[in-house]
Amino acid sequence: MSLWKKRSHIPENGGVSERSERGNDLPRRAVTRTAKLASLPLGFAGRTALGFGKRIGGRPAEIVATEIQQRTAEQIFKVLGELKGGAMKLGQGLSIFEAALPPEIAEPYRATLTKLQEAAPPLPAATVHRVLEQGLGPDWRDRFQEFDDEPSAAASIGQVHKAVWEDGRTVAVKVQYPGAGKALISDFSQLARLGRMFSSLMPGLEVKPLLAELRERIVEELDYGLEAEAQRAFAETYRDDPDFVVPEVVADAENVLVTEWIEGTPLSAIISRGMPEERDNAGLLYIRFLLSGPCRVRMLHADPHPGNFRLMEDGRLGVLDFGAVSRLPEGPPSAIGKLLRIGLLGDAETVERGLRAEGFIREGIEVDAQMLLDFLLPSAEPARYETFHFNREWLREETARITELRPTNVLRQLNLPPSYMLIHRVITAATGVMCQLEAVVALRGEFEDWLPGFIDEDAVNRDEPDAEVVG
Repeated sequence: MSLWKKRSHIPENGGVSERSERGNDLPRRAVTRTAKLASLPLGFAGRTALGFGKRIGGRPAEIVATEIQQRTAEQIFKVLGELKGGAMKLGQGLSIFEAALPPEIAEPYRATLTKLQEAAPPLPAATVHRVLEQGLGPDWRDRFQEFDDEPSAAASIGQVHKAVWEDGRTVAVKVQYPGAGKALISDFSQLARLGRMFSSLMPGLEVKPLLAELRERIVEELDYGLEAEAQRAFAETYRDDPDFVVPEVVADAENVLVTEWIEGTPLSAIISRGMPEERDNAGLLYIRFLLSGPCRVRMLHADPHPGNFRLMEDGRLGVLDFGAVSRLPEGPPSAIGKLLRIGLLGDAETVERGLRAEGFIREGIEVDAQMLLDFLLPSAEPARYETFHFNREWLREETARITELRPTNVLRQLNLPPSYMLIHRVITAATGVMCQLEAVVALRGEFEDWLPGFIDEDAVNRDEPDAEVVG
């Protein structure tokens, strides 16, 4: 006999009043969402006119340009932050533009998204049951021995329930919020017309193809069938691996995903209270998994949030959530390792040509090669030494340097090619997690193992200092 854990009385037929249904579904009414998004171009036009007036008044153009960029960014992220579900997922994806923002703008934006995610009410049990019936069939109850109606975790487009499968395995059941896909597509239709605003933040950025790639990638995250396919590939490759655990997929549908449940200490807990050795070990495994995936599975796990990683009792790293992956049939781009190696050797002209060939510098954009290399090298410090101490102070200094909103900032001349969008997302997020861990990691050795082109025995100077960087 099945055992059902219920927090409130739910009719067997899953009935729920229209009022309660509306109160817990995503705020996806077309008129409301469109009105919020429509406010963006109007706000942008107003700020541009204001900036023109200030220029007439004699204020320096650089100050006016910075003010316009900051206010435009504030408006973009404020509106995206007020929309939930698909729009919130979109806002998270658009965090790639944070690199162009000062911390006083970027930090409140991140805080707004965090609050919205934490405050999102769970779906009513009846709605969860209806989604399960759609995904697993009318006899879905027979597939479980137990099912907890109260979610154990929530995200921007779905929530996770703990259950016991029919064969006795403890499983995680991910259920997608009804309407998340429609809301996301609607938001993108509006945002596709707003490329000019993002260009004002980074003039060297080609926005439209980037938004198109972002749309395609995030829409993929809505298809749990695709996520199951990716997770199966990772699970097969890393099965019985000495370093990693990937839960097996038990069942899947477009809007429901059932996988094995794994216990362990979340990486977020290690960040907050882990001992130094535990931090170093977790950091090494975390980086090794992210780097090894493109070589071993031909996929990059592209959501390196600490909540997706667990340190197991046996010392292995458990990995969750494969909704965001970058499929790399040819493996990791060799240009990354090659240009990193050449940059560390100080060859500015070759680095500039290589970045231009990869699309990081658009045609017609002029960049001083040495200024470009000088701008990039501090961020490559972790690859220069045998071991590197990731820490918050280093990250704060790097963030302040990179995000300075001056027209002369080299970053403003650079482009993000769509094919590198998820790679950029992983590098940025993973660097932040490593600095939260305060981990000391032999990163260069991992680059040598997993980055094609990073090793060139005829060019790499092996007499470089093999010292730990601290600070």
